Amino acid sequence: MINHIKEVRLVKKITQVQMAEDLQITRQTINAIEKNKYNPSLELALKLAKYLDVPFEQLFYLDEKE
Repeated sequence: MINHIKEVRLVKKITQVQMAEDLQITRQTINAIEKNKYNPSLELALKLAKYLDVPFEQLFYLDEKE
């Protein structure tokens, strides 16, 4: 699964620290998700989309090569 979290976060001028605090997760988790080293749970993925105010489908997509 690939995501556009970093791109959306930067456009909205939100830091990883601010996002992590607001969502009550670690900055390291945000970093790992943005680098596609960790796939969030469905619940967290939905929270991220809601937090960033974008449709889930805009934030995450499947890599057809996987």
